[in-house]
Amino acid sequence: MGRQLRIVHHTGYRYQREVATSHNEARMTPRSNREQIVLATTLEISPTAWTYAFRDYWRTHVTAFEIPAPHDRLQVVATSTVEVGDRATAGHGLSWEEVGAPDLADLQVEMLQLASHVEPPGELRTLARRIRREAETPAQAVHQVVDAIRERVEYVPGATEVHTRASQVWETRAGVCQDLVHLGLGALRSIGVPARYVSGYVMPSQDPVVGQVQTGESHAWLQYWDGTWVGLDPTNDTAPGDFHVEIGVGRDYFDIPPLKGIYSGSSESDMFVEVEITVLA
Repeated sequence: MGRQLRIVHHTGYRYQREVATSHNEARMTPRSNREQIVLATTLEISPTAWTYAFRDYWRTHVTAFEIPAPHDRLQVVATSTVEVGDRATAGHGLSWEEVGAPDLADLQVEMLQLASHVEPPGELRTLARRIRREAETPAQAVHQVVDAIRERVEYVPGATEVHTRASQVWETRAGVCQDLVHLGLGALRSIGVPARYVSGYVMPSQDPVVGQVQTGESHAWLQYWDGTWVGLDPTNDTAPGDFHVEIGVGRDYFDIPPLKGIYSGSSESDMFVEVEITVLA
């Protein structure tokens, strides 16, 4: 393993008036795998809440919690220290025949589904099919598809919201990291390449000073199947490296939002988010 990062993720809701109770799930705890090791992690919730921790279907760490008393603000602070090593930048070089094999399609069926919010628009679907015909391998097609999406769609913070569909992003030519990933997932799945959504964090600076706090952000990238899961970050036009910290994976954003829940009351709410990332070593 190599680089050590500390992530402090503040998030929550401000309510216009007190709500009677709220029930929530937080997915803000990084997971340990062959590419990263979680050295320490805490989750603080205010007001004090009843909590229950479990791993969901996708093996993401979830903290479910309930606040039964009236409150006008909910705050969650997740603090984690993670050691990140080398990540896979290439797979096994599967052929189109291997990727299209019925047993693989059965095994990866969930990562081949085209839900409405990742359904590629006709133009992108046609483009992906042309790339599929001309590319020698699925891995080659993946990079060409993502390059085409980056050429069409500009990364514009705040251009969309979580329920914006991939087809809308393609038309408006602007989106955030989640949108670029959703477009990539839809295009790749439409040509038979299993692909999944990765939620996590990324250090904003490529040359950070050790010990200096950087304002970071929640981030998303994708992984495609090439005999093993291989990552690709469409927003930054790179393979995820030792500045990426993974929370978990799913079919799309809606399998792994950092915080979601319901509350009792007629008040409206505003969400706030702040992420700080520090290189420790």
